[in-house]
Amino acid sequence: MVHSKFKGSGLKGLHDLNSVDDIGSLLRQLNISPVKALGQNFLRDAITSKAIVESLNCNGDDIVIEIGPGLGALTQHLIGKVKKLILIEFDKNIANLLTDIFDGHPDVEVINEDAVKFDLTSFYAFGGVKVIGNLPYSSGSEILRNFLTFPTPVTKAVFMLQKEVAERYAALPRTKSYGINTVLIGSRWDVEKLDEVSSEPFFPPPKIKSLVIRLELKKEAYYKPFNDRVLKRVLTCGFKERRKQMKKRMPLRGLEWEDLCSAIDISTQSRAEELSVKQWIEVARLLDENPLKDIPQRDTEMFDVVDNDDNVTNQADRVTIHNEDLLHRAVHIFVFNRFGKLFLQKRSLYKDSSPGLWDSSCSGHLDSGENYESASIRELKEELGVKSRIEFITKLIPSVNTGWEFIGLYSCSHNGPFNFPYSEIETGEFFDLEIISNWIFHRPKDFAPGFIECFKVYIGKNDCL
Repeated sequence: MVHSKFKGSGLKGLHDLNSVDDIGSLLRQLNISPVKALGQNFLRDAITSKAIVESLNCNGDDIVIEIGPGLGALTQHLIGKVKKLILIEFDKNIANLLTDIFDGHPDVEVINEDAVKFDLTSFYAFGGVKVIGNLPYSSGSEILRNFLTFPTPVTKAVFMLQKEVAERYAALPRTKSYGINTVLIGSRWDVEKLDEVSSEPFFPPPKIKSLVIRLELKKEAYYKPFNDRVLKRVLTCGFKERRKQMKKRMPLRGLEWEDLCSAIDISTQSRAEELSVKQWIEVARLLDENPLKDIPQRDTEMFDVVDNDDNVTNQADRVTIHNEDLLHRAVHIFVFNRFGKLFLQKRSLYKDSSPGLWDSSCSGHLDSGENYESASIRELKEELGVKSRIEFITKLIPSVNTGWEFIGLYSCSHNGPFNFPYSEIETGEFFDLEIISNWIFHRPKDFAPGFIECFKVYIGKNDCL
């Protein structure tokens, strides 16, 4: 078998593959045939490949995912320079070849899978990953959407895409390429155009040009908080007829168009392509109908203070209870989907406790005079916008990690989507329990302490790991 001579060859094997002059003959020997429908075009220029890899700015502590490595044009410049390299290759024959090449190389993992459907959730435990790839023309946009849609463990990415597609992500307002994808990506990512690549360095040569772009996750709180689902909705309305005025197509829901325009400083005759990313986010904030969208918490809320047996002794406001570490009551609800995955929320930076950390699906204090079950039903509605039958799991006793709360822990089933107030919840995602457990083990500081306590109790009672 031809693969046998490459077995365990590592970097040398990649150099051999990429130094062959007659690439067509080599591919036939390896039983590899570029599939036009999949947009397979192998990069063959060492200078171009090295420049693309260097633009990712990798170091020895990085976990890097390469999408569609092919014959390793980019891979050869990553080997030995990063902590771990994961190669995602859809073509089975190529994946088998790469598996042979990196046999005995624990720092490289080859995964034969479709990058469009690849599950990234396990990579949160690494504290962030970088991604690189010469993306196939046929599915580049779908791959980019899967890897970069917020929330994501990806912190930086360098992609080579069809030029026309890449320009949409880096476009400026009032240009032909500026559209929905520009705003959605720009709301979370800084996008930079790097180098344009002709068809010459590829085999077989494509009929179109390529463009390399670099995307870096924006710093937290770069823009004011907003709901991604609302942003998508208003963008869809606004860009439905991009060259016409927006007034008649926006879901104003009682807000006067003139007042909206005044609030974000745009003309009443504005067209969708004229608004900046920041202005579109402001539109989404104004048209978000969640009644709690601007209320992360109320300092004057009154809660019951309790004794060591959870008996009410008196009442106090939120600030006093937290400042004096008084015993009080709260609920946490675990929401599972039909696949048994648990929804976690990422707390808003505007929260007064555990800002920016991952937490239970929803949680909150009991109002004065309220019982645990009623509070759970209310919190589900307020934080996630859903109704569901809840099931009592257990009660946790107060400790430093629970914030001196008696916690009533409940569970329910719901598949989403959820309508959460952006002032309380930045984002959320469903996770396998095993992935959460591994993530907590490696990076406990990513989580609110109260959630970790609830998760430990849940796992212990259900023996599900």
